[in-house]
Amino acid sequence: MTSWSKVSLIDAGHFDNHSAYTAINRIRLDDMHPYIYRTHDNGKTWKKIVKGLPDDPINAVREDPFCKGLLYAGSECAVYVSFDDGESWQPLRLNMPCTSIRDLVVKDNDLVVATHGRSFWILDDITALRHIAKQRTPKTVLYETGQAYRVRWNMNPDTPLPQEEPAGPNPPDGAIIDYYLEDDASTVSLEISDASGRVVRTYRSDDTPYHIPPVNIPLYWIRPQQLLSADEGAHRFTWDLHYQPIPAPPSYAIGAIYGQTPPNPISPWVMPGKYTVKLTVDGVVYRQPLTIKMDPRVKTSFKELQRIHTLSYQCYQHIKAIDTIIPQLHNLRKDISNALTTATGKAAVTLKDIDYRAARLEKNAPGSREEGLEHLKGILMGLMNLLNETEMPATTQVINGVKEANAAFGQLIGKWKEVKGEYGRL
Repeated sequence: MTSWSKVSLIDAGHFDNHSAYTAINRIRLDDMHPYIYRTHDNGKTWKKIVKGLPDDPINAVREDPFCKGLLYAGSECAVYVSFDDGESWQPLRLNMPCTSIRDLVVKDNDLVVATHGRSFWILDDITALRHIAKQRTPKTVLYETGQAYRVRWNMNPDTPLPQEEPAGPNPPDGAIIDYYLEDDASTVSLEISDASGRVVRTYRSDDTPYHIPPVNIPLYWIRPQQLLSADEGAHRFTWDLHYQPIPAPPSYAIGAIYGQTPPNPISPWVMPGKYTVKLTVDGVVYRQPLTIKMDPRVKTSFKELQRIHTLSYQCYQHIKAIDTIIPQLHNLRKDISNALTTATGKAAVTLKDIDYRAARLEKNAPGSREEGLEHLKGILMGLMNLLNETEMPATTQVINGVKEANAAFGQLIGKWKEVKGEYGRL
């Protein structure tokens, strides 16, 4: 090293006491070449490791603290990554502006970049980069998944900030799932299962976007819909940590975010715990474990969180059952209507009685004060939403409300079985 070769940064190795990496900057000598050196023998010898780097002075170099041989470098223009202890480099700039990178920090599963004049930048969840460092052969793969935190993404309850207000984006609201397809696939599916093996969420590459009905907000507030890709290349998908949503027109809260307002969830949160991600590509299955943790700011006990989940999941299951029964009721009443065109006498009277009872099951029939399935569905939806609005312990009123709704559901299901059975015996 000659005079005015600035030792910009030295990073001690994380996996032994003999290694270190240093970034040398000679920009003050009008030398625009990159200089990164590595030692594995306590500094007795140093090796220059710059293959793949353009003529761009280096300000910082860091070794990943959780993955040996995975290095990051920051230059006057961009961020670079090496998967082989610096033997070769490639760009990791992505959507960053061309700006001076002064330092890098690896925080858990995120890469944080400090720039000169253009703020901090964060690459969320670099677990896939660690996977690549261990397995560098480019082929179809479901990358290892990091930890996901159950965090309420936006707690703004009032009129949103105007879109011209300067604000940095939040990290993705859910579990980040990265995968790579070596070639275009015909069909790709993604399943998330809990520790018992129960599938809690399914996505497919042939899913169709949901229809957005007329809403009283400009469409530029709404988040673009996410679809599972079957195209060749690298893909990032985010699961929102909810069960499969109940089919319903989307609605949006007043606490919006410009270009990133998701529809209100129509299913419960899943519990913190162990899950399995299953990616199926044209019949070939790939699996990775996934750990979900609770927002560390939430102090509600696990027991209370489990009670909230149990109550909301009961509501969720009953709503799904009602959505299955109502089309069956419609078909039964249509069959009865057709049968009445030729029925006479006692048979016609019996059919009319069954039809009247089926109508009362579906919704309140004229002159009847009994609550039908559609009315009960509305009650269950309200209770489920109340339970999922907060991590605070469930109130006595909500607990009693779920008990009453469960009882009403049991009675209506019993009546439905009676009606269906009587019609089947005709």
